[in-house]
Amino acid sequence: MVALERRTGTAGFTLVELAVVVVIIGVLAAFAVPRFLASAERSKATEAFNHLATIHSAMERYHARQGVYSDDIANLDTELGDPEYFTVGPIAVPAAETGLETGWELTLTRAGASAAYGGYTVVWNQDGFDTVNSTISNEISPLQTASS
Repeated sequence: MVALERRTGTAGFTLVELAVVVVIIGVLAAFAVPRFLASAERSKATEAFNHLATIHSAMERYHARQGVYSDDIANLDTELGDPEYFTVGPIAVPAAETGLETGWELTLTRAGASAAYGGYTVVWNQDGFDTVNSTISNEISPLQTASS
């Protein structure tokens, strides 16, 4: 029979080595998770911007044909489903305008939880994205109109 030799060295990691690895992973996660959440929310906000940009183009075509902006999305020459992450408000006349002949406004409101950003709105009018009345954070805005 062959005698088993006893190993004199120890195998494995010490508690200190494991603690250092856990701390390093924690520090990396502290930087990565917020950026990931912002990126995920920005992609959802892009849905609102694409939806409203499509409506904006269709409204301009409608205005060119009819002389007024439409008061109903169903009248437009585009097939749009409802956005998955937003609720669509009614088409309204902006306060600065006198009627649908000169302007329109449409608000999309974030539905459900939105990571760490809470509820926000994206407002478009006849001039495009309305930065004054929108409550979307610059950090998650696909346009990133200002540095955060």
